[in-house]
Amino acid sequence: MYQENQPTGFPKHFLWGGATAANQIEGAWNIDGKQLSDSGCIKGAGAGSIADTLDNATRKSLQEAIDDPSATNYPKRRGVDFYHHYAEDIKMIADMGAKAFRISIAWSRIFPHGDEKKPNQAGLDFYHHVFDTMHQYGIEPVVTISHYEMPVGLTMKYNGWASREAINDFMRYAKTIIDAYHHQVKYWLTFNEINTGLTGFHETGATEEDLNTEDEKLQRRFQALHHQFVASSLATKYLHEVDSTCQMGCMLAKAITYPATPNPQDALAAQEENQLTLFFTDVQVRGEYPNYMNRYFAEHHIKIKMDTDDQMIIKKYPVDFISISYYHSDVTAAEKGKEGFASNGKHVHNDFLEETPWKWSIDPEGLRMSLNTLWDRYQKPIFIVENGMGTTDKVGDDGIVHDPYRIAYFRSHIKATLEAIKDGVPVIGYLVWAPIDMVSNSTSQMSKRYGLIYIDLHDDGTGTMKRTPKDSYYWFKRVIQSNGKQL
Repeated sequence: MYQENQPTGFPKHFLWGGATAANQIEGAWNIDGKQLSDSGCIKGAGAGSIADTLDNATRKSLQEAIDDPSATNYPKRRGVDFYHHYAEDIKMIADMGAKAFRISIAWSRIFPHGDEKKPNQAGLDFYHHVFDTMHQYGIEPVVTISHYEMPVGLTMKYNGWASREAINDFMRYAKTIIDAYHHQVKYWLTFNEINTGLTGFHETGATEEDLNTEDEKLQRRFQALHHQFVASSLATKYLHEVDSTCQMGCMLAKAITYPATPNPQDALAAQEENQLTLFFTDVQVRGEYPNYMNRYFAEHHIKIKMDTDDQMIIKKYPVDFISISYYHSDVTAAEKGKEGFASNGKHVHNDFLEETPWKWSIDPEGLRMSLNTLWDRYQKPIFIVENGMGTTDKVGDDGIVHDPYRIAYFRSHIKATLEAIKDGVPVIGYLVWAPIDMVSNSTSQMSKRYGLIYIDLHDDGTGTMKRTPKDSYYWFKRVIQSNGKQL
């Protein structure tokens, strides 16, 4: 719609804050009734190959993890002990001026094995305390229902989301926490970075050691994802029935893909990569499987098994808003395996962009383009619920981490967000990943640090757990106080 007055700054009630995940911060993996989740069965750096654990878990490796009573080889079991430090952590986040704080609820803290008929009251009580503490400081909770948190019991019982049985167990869990917390939580997300289910276990909770070909693996992954689509719609339906003031969002790992050259074949390859990402929001926001995926399914011999009402449920109960994580962009080429490219065609390095020590490109303009793409396509508000850089930090002689590189990263991405708002994109808020250091999802390392607050904990599990603000903490505090005017 034409209008002469365009936005010049961030909205008055913009939600500045930070984001975390239960499996990366909570610890207390076997306390107060909690049992293991799949993420608690993933080994850390130095205890095995990360590539062989994050998505290539087997029933054998999971059973070995279940039989291991310690956290020595499994860093996500200890996290950063948010379970016992939540009051301190939330106070520090509040002192920074945060308007919103995103956490996830550990499914296996509420239903320890996933299939119990009654919830674990100690788990419910814990999150009540967490939300009460947030509200004490005027912080808006943002809650992810499932953030790589499937109880390992359900993977061992029926292979996670590969089984349709997961929908019923998930809905028992989702209804329980919605009933418990809808008065305390306005913003909900169903599945974290649902599109990362394309790589398998860490998101789907389904092992694949019995499969031989890549197409067989894709069949299992897309079937698992279909079950999540149905579950997401049913959870959205239930939330709206219980409390019409609450909103449900999807959560997409957004990484824009560029063509390697102006060659139309490379441009087409990039379009296909971007469509594979947008497929998930097409389903969860538009409410239907897009036509372009039918060809993809056919070429990869994928046949989605659906119940009669599945597509009607997905169509009738789309999400209210889109949330995204954004870290980097990618480059792809039509010629797979050419020099300089990985086997899937993804470019290892973009010569126009700097990279983090973990080889993730730093591309704020990609965020602006992503926000515009999503708004143009869906006309739904967008919430940036993760943005940050994983890198090494060094504590100075004064006991403080001086991190101008992190400040520069956030500054450039906040500027890009403002440009998207000026473009006309309605952005709900911006949550940094992360307000505190935590165990990295992708590598299970502490040395890959994201936080504005340094936590004295190391890859081997040693450390005092002392929390100390970094320079970036005080910088972001000024950003929030000025509503984005002082960058």
